[in-house]
Amino acid sequence: MLNELALDEWTDGACRAVERAARIASWRQAAEVNALHLLAALMLDEGRAAGRLATQGLSPGRLLVVVAPDATAWPDDVESYSTAVPWSRDASTLLHEAQAQALRQSGIPGVGTDHILWSLVHIASSAGEILADHGLTPEIYAPAPVPAVASAPIAMPEGIDVELAASQPPPLFVLWRLIDASANRAREALRVIEDYTRFVLNDAFLSRELKQARHDFTDAMRFFPSEELLASRDTIGDVGTTVSTPAEYQRTGITAVLTAAFKRLQEALRSIEEYTKAFDGVLSQRFEALRYRTYTLEKAVLRSQFNSARLANQRVYLLVTDALCPLGAGRVIHEALAAGVRIIQIREKAMSDRQLIAHCRNVRKWTRSHDALMIVNDRPDIAAMVEADGVHLGQEECTVADARMIVGPERLIGVSTHTIEQARQAVLDGADYLGVGPTFPTTTKDFAEFPGLAFVNQVAQEIALPWFAIGGITLKNIDDVMLAGAQRFAVSSAICSADNPRSAAVQFFTAIGGSPSLSLEEDDEFDE
Repeated sequence: MLNELALDEWTDGACRAVERAARIASWRQAAEVNALHLLAALMLDEGRAAGRLATQGLSPGRLLVVVAPDATAWPDDVESYSTAVPWSRDASTLLHEAQAQALRQSGIPGVGTDHILWSLVHIASSAGEILADHGLTPEIYAPAPVPAVASAPIAMPEGIDVELAASQPPPLFVLWRLIDASANRAREALRVIEDYTRFVLNDAFLSRELKQARHDFTDAMRFFPSEELLASRDTIGDVGTTVSTPAEYQRTGITAVLTAAFKRLQEALRSIEEYTKAFDGVLSQRFEALRYRTYTLEKAVLRSQFNSARLANQRVYLLVTDALCPLGAGRVIHEALAAGVRIIQIREKAMSDRQLIAHCRNVRKWTRSHDALMIVNDRPDIAAMVEADGVHLGQEECTVADARMIVGPERLIGVSTHTIEQARQAVLDGADYLGVGPTFPTTTKDFAEFPGLAFVNQVAQEIALPWFAIGGITLKNIDDVMLAGAQRFAVSSAICSADNPRSAAVQFFTAIGGSPSLSLEEDDEFDE
């Protein structure tokens, strides 16, 4: 958090206080720099804050009892201690508040020791309690403003008659008006998007991510003087309120509303980012980082919406490995397609590339004739080569981004996940659907641990992106999987190894309340 501060514009005394606070924490062998270390650093300096503390009767000796009750004196060699001690979140917040106060006063982040003391007084902490005991309370404390430094006039050479335009940044009042307008647009857009993920997608994970983005935006906006922002607002006099186009009042559907909100959000963040560069480059970087986050969120939200519609009717996902099929993979796939299965994954680890390509091309013809999807396991290159509908990746295979470069924007990319953290990351990475498991022990893979039904329930509670419970699912345990929240199911041995694969598939559809397409009679002959 400290790298977000404009320390190069702070006074020497304030910079010394930050450094000395870390050295005091090192002396005390503390895990983090805290508020008391920061207060001690101010007191041991000769700055304005130290003088203010002395007039209130707070001496180094009195503070020593609190900071180092086992010590008899402050160390003479405090400067010899390391500064490589991490700052606690609370102590970092104090420094950010000090910079925010400096901005409110003078429009620049030129923090002095008095501003740091102001934050210690006004922000709740263990140091604030000590200061209040010595009469320094928010009601009576106000820091003196930092005087502006006047620039020296430019001496022009004789004989040159040039009238120089004043090279001054726009008045702060104008900047505040620009930033206030963009901030309002950003807040409004964030709320529109968050409402969609909450009430339409019912996606707890993405709703939480957007809520965090909204809170982080609010936190960044604290560095602007709220009173000045509000005072600069002039909605009645805003010429833009009378400029509009018919397209602004027309949306082709809810997705168009969502897309427009994301674009409005990103434009507003870019505007704040650019105008903030006029007085605080570090704060500008914070808004830049927020803008980049919204690009990831936009992809995750829109793909969740798109794939929920695309895979809406896909309830049974069949993984086929020839070694698990006593009747042969070709017969099993035909029987499953005849029963209504409309998504088939080819999972063949033992085949050579040539064998796999030939096999996939056959399956591609069969699935097309039934308007079904074909997925290739692990191999985005072969998926693209055989014109499959997608590829499925494990945690050890290539990333979603790398696979996307091979298979293109239209093909599906599924990702196997074994923890809720992996599931969340796959959503942000741009996966089109998830495999969630293994739910039970399985004959296709060996796992030391099984996330089980608890993991299924976690994903059901959080994620709206289509996902399939996977791993050892049979007709005997599928009711338990549904009770855990699953609506889609990836099945392998229970159909592949069945004496009658078509009947087994139909029974799965019946168990989940689906609609199988049809008869249990023998399929016509097929050419593999």
